[in-house]
Amino acid sequence: MSHTIRVAGSEIAFACAPETTILDAAQVAGYAMPYSCRNGICGSCKGRVTTGEVAVARTLDGVSAEERTSGYTLFCQAKPCSDLEIVPRQIERIDPNARKVVTAKVYRVERPADDVAVLQLRFPAGTRVKFKAGQYLQVVLDDGERRSFSMANPPQQSDGVHLHVRVVHGGRFSEQVLPGLAPGKALRVELPHGDFFLRESSSRPAIFVASGTGFAPIKSIIEDAFRRGVDREMVLYWGARKAKDLYLADLPARWAVERPGFRFVPVLSEPGDDDGWTGRTGFVHKAVMEDFPSLAGREVYACGVPAMINAARRDFETERGLPPDDFHCDAFVTPADVGRAAA
Repeated sequence: MSHTIRVAGSEIAFACAPETTILDAAQVAGYAMPYSCRNGICGSCKGRVTTGEVAVARTLDGVSAEERTSGYTLFCQAKPCSDLEIVPRQIERIDPNARKVVTAKVYRVERPADDVAVLQLRFPAGTRVKFKAGQYLQVVLDDGERRSFSMANPPQQSDGVHLHVRVVHGGRFSEQVLPGLAPGKALRVELPHGDFFLRESSSRPAIFVASGTGFAPIKSIIEDAFRRGVDREMVLYWGARKAKDLYLADLPARWAVERPGFRFVPVLSEPGDDDGWTGRTGFVHKAVMEDFPSLAGREVYACGVPAMINAARRDFETERGLPPDDFHCDAFVTPADVGRAAA
């Protein structure tokens, strides 16, 4: 027996089975709500239940005790126990048939750093897949397991995708799949996924915060904005441990020279003596806070590891006055992160 989920203050309603999460049911019904990791870690899908009861399998770190008493939950984890009225951060109608499964072929594999691989995949001749700059795809492995990677190319290049893959010790994709990828090798991919894209509702200044390969979707967003002539002040803070981990730093550095409205701030957390580093150091989100006493009137787009995402969200909102709806993120959650959260 399905329950009815109604969105407060609107005419939107959809069915949700007891074993289905609210987020999944909304997407099946053709509605998009904010989300990123889908594993209850990043907090992107946080919303409020005003009427009815939900069940979650575990304590949600992204929801404080005070928020839980006020009805807040994560819609990627919450399943209905009754009819519900909810208040998501955002909700909009989407085309549920826009997502496609495509057999792509490896065109090129490059290694700009020891622990980063850049994959260029080509779709079959005549195949074009629409996606928004900043979204991600899922690689479908032989046994049905999936791995998510952001698309680093702008959507105008719709005959294929570029992926920035962090090589993780012990990771299945890193150790079992990546070594066997060569030109001509086929990969099944499903796309697009995610709601990490530039909001067009205003021309407010945009601050991008990346850690590691979190640069990939931000690269797509910024290059797309340049191509479309978006007139918007933009600054990119890209954080890494060592200078070598800023594996494509020459690219945003060139943007900063060529584009008057764009600024690039690289930040290293553990520069070595051999780096000869004279730039910013520390946590990347702290560099943002050093430069902006207030974030009111700006939008933030953050992508990278969950620790950076959660720290940036908390500190930007509590210490710099950023409205929660102006923080957009994509958390790169690994299977190990999911395991730790479940434990």
